[in-house]
Amino acid sequence: MLEQTILDQLWNFDDPAGSEARFRAAVDGGKYDADEQAELATQLGRAIGLQGRYEEADALLDAVDADEPTVAVRVLLERGRLLNSSGHAAMAVPLFEQAAELADHLSEEFLAVDALHMLAIADSAHAESWTRSALEYASTVHDPRTKRWMVSLHNNLGWTLHQAGRFTEALVEFQLAEQWAERVGTPQQQEWAREAIDECEHSLAAGLTAQTQRKA
Repeated sequence: MLEQTILDQLWNFDDPAGSEARFRAAVDGGKYDADEQAELATQLGRAIGLQGRYEEADALLDAVDADEPTVAVRVLLERGRLLNSSGHAAMAVPLFEQAAELADHLSEEFLAVDALHMLAIADSAHAESWTRSALEYASTVHDPRTKRWMVSLHNNLGWTLHQAGRFTEALVEFQLAEQWAERVGTPQQQEWAREAIDECEHSLAAGLTAQTQRKA
C-alpha cells in the first residue's frame, strides 16, 4: 500500500480543487496497482467532499473496491468525514470507531490515530477523552510521519481545554504542541503552535485580571 508521505505530496488542504486534480491524475495515470488506485480514490473522494460535493464523494466511495483491508479503513474514514462535514456527526462516530479498531488490528498506526482524532471531532462531548486516547496511541509509535500527529493532537486538546476555560491546562498542551512541532512538525505547525501559546497566555492574563477585579 501507499506510504502516507506519497499522499502528502498530492494533498494541499488549502486547495481541495487542486488536490482533486492531482488525485484524479494519479488514479488514471497507470503508475499504481489496483489496490493503490483504490487507496488514491478514497483521497479523491475526500478532496471532493472538502468542496461540499458530498453526494458525488459518497458515490465515488461506493465505487471503491474495499476488499483490501487498508483501503477498507480509508473508506470508513472518508465516509465518516463526509457525514461529519455534512452535519451528521452522530452517524459518523460508529464509522470512525470501526476505522480505529480495524486500523489498530492491521497495525496501520497513522490511520488508527487519524480515526481517534476524528472521533474527538465528531463526538465533541467526549473530545478530551478521545484526544487523550489518540495521544497515548501516537506516543508509542516510531514512524516520524505518524509521530507528527502529536503536534495536532496536543494543539487540539489545548483548544478543547481553552474553550472550557481551563487556560492553564491548555497552555501546557500548546507548549507541548510547540515542542513536538520543533521535533517532527512542519514550519506551519510551528507557527500555529506559537500563535496558540500567545493567545492562551493572553486569555490566562485576562482571566487573572478578571479574578483580581472580582476580589477587589
